[in-house]
Amino acid sequence: MAKVTRGRKVDTWKTKKWYKILAPPQFDYKPVGETIASDPSLVIGRTIETTLGDIDGDMSKQHIKLKFKVIDVAGENANTEFIGHDMTRDYIRSLIRRRTSKVDVNVLVSTKDGRVLRVKASAFTIKRANTSQIKAIRKIMEDIILKRSKELTFDDFIYEILSGKLSSLLYREAKVVYPLRRVEVRRTEIKSVKVEA
Repeated sequence: MAKVTRGRKVDTWKTKKWYKILAPPQFDYKPVGETIASDPSLVIGRTIETTLGDIDGDMSKQHIKLKFKVIDVAGENANTEFIGHDMTRDYIRSLIRRRTSKVDVNVLVSTKDGRVLRVKASAFTIKRANTSQIKAIRKIMEDIILKRSKELTFDDFIYEILSGKLSSLLYREAKVVYPLRRVEVRRTEIKSVKVEA
């Protein structure tokens, strides 16, 4: 029978250190979580998800999920960049009604300062719209999103999306075609490549 020899176990937890994850400057460097690692370089590249409600302290914004990625570590603080937002499935599902139309828009845009992002928005009608009305609403929404992205810097454009200002603008312009119940910019994904106009 083979003999089992037991070596001394090394407690890997003792070599690890906690790092406080901070939101980017446009969110006032608010703490959004903590992570543990044995080396600061292992923290870089990690992603964290939180809600706008947790950052603002406004519980009516709990359905807006924010995504951050760690870009560098300074002491015990891990600094992040904003890489996108999303709305919870439950919230989007709550906006869908029977005998109504949902108009989706998916646009790749470039901001005034050259940042590229994909923007996904949805309009919810009061009653069922016909095909030509859906196309007209989609076109208006696409044009406005492209126009606003070219006029604003990345930070200002993200602020306009998360504050609901862009949704309100889309609602005001598109409801002329057909009565709308709500418009939401439901997702953004930050891309690294600049789109040539």
